[in-house]
Amino acid sequence: KVLGFGPDGLLYVPVGAPCNACRTGPRHGVILRMRPDGTGEEMFARGVRNTVGFDWHPETRELWFTDNGRDWLGDDLPPDELNHAPVAGLDFGFPYCHGGTIADPEYGDLGACAAATPPARNLGPHVASLGMVFYTGRQFPAEYRGQVFIAEHGSWNRSARIGYRVSLVRLEGGRAVSYAPFAEGWLRGGAPWGRPAALLMLPDGSLLVADDYAGAIYRIRYAGR
Repeated sequence: KVLGFGPDGLLYVPVGAPCNACRTGPRHGVILRMRPDGTGEEMFARGVRNTVGFDWHPETRELWFTDNGRDWLGDDLPPDELNHAPVAGLDFGFPYCHGGTIADPEYGDLGACAAATPPARNLGPHVASLGMVFYTGRQFPAEYRGQVFIAEHGSWNRSARIGYRVSLVRLEGGRAVSYAPFAEGWLRGGAPWGRPAALLMLPDGSLLVADDYAGAIYRIRYAGR
């Protein structure tokens, strides 16, 4: 898991669901926040199956986070999600709704998709979206500034593997308008040799990618043309 201090000075702590899909108690499937000394704990967001990466928009200071979808609904369902939580108290749908529109076959009676906060962007199914970061550096070209990089750890619950890459979600006017690969090559002939797990931007604006399968850290930098 990843912990992080927000612009408000509070510590944000995700607590995932203890299952693939199940009824969750009040302290599972949530993002909590609290003061640095552990007091004042409150639930910031709920209906979050498993977030391992989150960051705050560099201008609005609002929270964005990845969420891993459940397994065993087939190769193409449900999508992973990139979510946006501008305020506290939002419900993102787990376990009753996935991807904003897909009622869970087992737990769909617990709520209606129309009542859940929809994803800012649906990602690939089972790509295992983990670390994410807003790019705020100045080494990459200007069009990357304020955009979202996501480490996709890669699928296992799928007949043909996907993910195993770093993807880019572009924002316009606070909306996620596109989703595409940024760096790939960790999947060869249907078999992985690496699995991106976490991202970190260095002070010089280059991007570090942690690979917990190959046991490596890569640095991506822009050399210009």
